[in-house]
Amino acid sequence: MKKIILLAFLFSVSSYSQEILDKIVAVVDNEFILKSELEFQTNMVAAQRKIDPNSPDLQRQVLNAIIEEKLIYAQANFDSIMVSDEEIASRIDYQLNVFKQQYGSIEKVEQMYGMSIEKIKRELRDEVRKSLMIQKLQEKNFATVEASKREVETFFSTYKDSLGVIPEKVKISHIYRNPKASAANKDKYRQFARAILDSIKNGSDFAEMAKKYSEDPGSAVQGGDLGFVKRGVFYPEFEAAAFTLEANQISDIVESPVGYHIIQMLERRGESIKTRHILIKIKLDEQADLKTIGFLTDVRDSIVRKFGSFSDYAKKYSEDNDTAPFGGDLGTFFIGQIDKQLLDAVAKLKEGEIGFPRRIEYSEGNYGYHIVYLEKRIPQHLANLDIDYPEIKKLAEDYKKQKKYSEWIEKLKEKIYWDVRI
Repeated sequence: MKKIILLAFLFSVSSYSQEILDKIVAVVDNEFILKSELEFQTNMVAAQRKIDPNSPDLQRQVLNAIIEEKLIYAQANFDSIMVSDEEIASRIDYQLNVFKQQYGSIEKVEQMYGMSIEKIKRELRDEVRKSLMIQKLQEKNFATVEASKREVETFFSTYKDSLGVIPEKVKISHIYRNPKASAANKDKYRQFARAILDSIKNGSDFAEMAKKYSEDPGSAVQGGDLGFVKRGVFYPEFEAAAFTLEANQISDIVESPVGYHIIQMLERRGESIKTRHILIKIKLDEQADLKTIGFLTDVRDSIVRKFGSFSDYAKKYSEDNDTAPFGGDLGTFFIGQIDKQLLDAVAKLKEGEIGFPRRIEYSEGNYGYHIVYLEKRIPQHLANLDIDYPEIKKLAEDYKKQKKYSEWIEKLKEKIYWDVRI
């Protein structure tokens, strides 16, 4: 939440501060906290919490949070915490993607903030660098904090009456399959991609062809530009082709799990590359869906008839690479944590039952089918150390981290200059 408020502040404070007489309300090391910044962030928090922004307690809490952030940034500078240009660019691209999803397109983001996308990136750069330095220092100090079994037990003994009722939980597994396009269907879209590549080789502008034909909504409006990205972010097939290209060189047709790509290398900096691409997705026909549903139905029938366990079939047939090695185990979730698709799949299942194949969307235009196994259903209950140990351990660790964080902040306040002027 802090990061989003901070980024929103960058776009709003310049116009907002013209309407009020700005003044310094606090100083931390060599950084000032302005009245405009405090009032803006207080209003943002108040709107999110639906409370009165004029509350003195709220303003004091927000000011303390800003002071703590600047103390950590000052310490990060003392500790020479380094952030690379690639990390900054990646975080900015991520945030701009969030803005794009909120407003519908890059053009609307530009209209909303009254500046070009390149200017927005420049405006964000310094604050994103600071944010990443703060994050890195916090991770350095607290990422490895764990609660021992004794600490968990002590935490539970002390706070069990405050934990109240634990909501219903379910332990679930699944077997997932992607529908497969027929060879003839794939060839049709490959030929289309080939025709686009031939047009580019014959003089058509790559960016214009990307805007017209690419089915990657995130990059098409920018002429296919994917920005600077480190190795390991794209699909392996994409990277295998992209990292062999010279500057301005264009690849042949490259197939990945999302379709066919035409890739152009724009610039390379060590293990980071700036590319643009045109994506042609392979549209599935009804037959592909029916084959997948039929396959999963057969798998379900085999498990129900005791020809093997759910775990064995998941390891053998599931195409969810993250869960297949673990027998399809998705984990244990509170009912309120589960998204609607998964909730619909488990809502009417009894413990030990397997649902019939269901379609599941994992991103816009990308989907598959899965069968879900409800291994365990735990009704809502009073907090219990045996049943709820993972959740209580997480709470105990959060408590321990918060305690250490508060002690750390007090130490920073003793060694770094700070002063409140209101």
